[in-house]
Amino acid sequence: MTSGLWELVCKGIWITVQLLFFSALLAGAVSFVVGIARTHRLWIVRFLAGFYTEVFRGTSALIMIFWVYFVLPLAFGWQLVPMWAGTLALGLTYGAYGSEIVRGALNAVDPAQREGGIALSFTPWQRMRLILLPQAVPEMIPPFCNLLVELLKGTALVSIMGMGDLAFSANLVRLALQQSAEIYTYILLIYFVIAFLLTRMMRGLEKRLKAGIGKDPGTEKAARELKRAQTTGVGAASGGAA
Repeated sequence: MTSGLWELVCKGIWITVQLLFFSALLAGAVSFVVGIARTHRLWIVRFLAGFYTEVFRGTSALIMIFWVYFVLPLAFGWQLVPMWAGTLALGLTYGAYGSEIVRGALNAVDPAQREGGIALSFTPWQRMRLILLPQAVPEMIPPFCNLLVELLKGTALVSIMGMGDLAFSANLVRLALQQSAEIYTYILLIYFVIAFLLTRMMRGLEKRLKAGIGKDPGTEKAARELKRAQTTGVGAASGGAA
């Protein structure tokens, strides 16, 4: 490819990264707000949060982009630029999936932890902030990592709006060169590299968060081996033989 075409691809990468960043921020905020609301003590709050989750989880992200970009101007008389239309559609859609991750992680915290907060006369918000979230957030990282990679791949859908993301730029280069195999191989590799970097970053974040609450992999492995030795005597026997 010529330098001009590579420049077009690089601009597409930059737009894709921006879209991923903004939509991930929106999806993360929605995930925590709705996920926490799904565990609220008031049924109306749980109902509204559940209604949002089912609606956005049960609709196509592609159709949502069409609706935000093409239907909103007709219904309300104002037009979003492609970047913000894509951010809104993707953020709300993937935020619905993320809210289930948050809800599941909060419900997985040992009930004794909640009871301890109640015994200490903590308010619901204090229990959430000081007890539940610090233990639940590290467990959210692996599924959030998968969701972030899915969001990266979902950014290609914005090309239907004529937005110059990576997928749109690749199509322009394909039309210019008439070489589908070469250009789409490059694009596959670029998406893979971005996804790989995101995965490594999220794994590092998971390790750091778990270390902050005493759950780093080395500590957990040692605790499992000690418990197994106490239960079966295998470890103790091995130590004695040594």
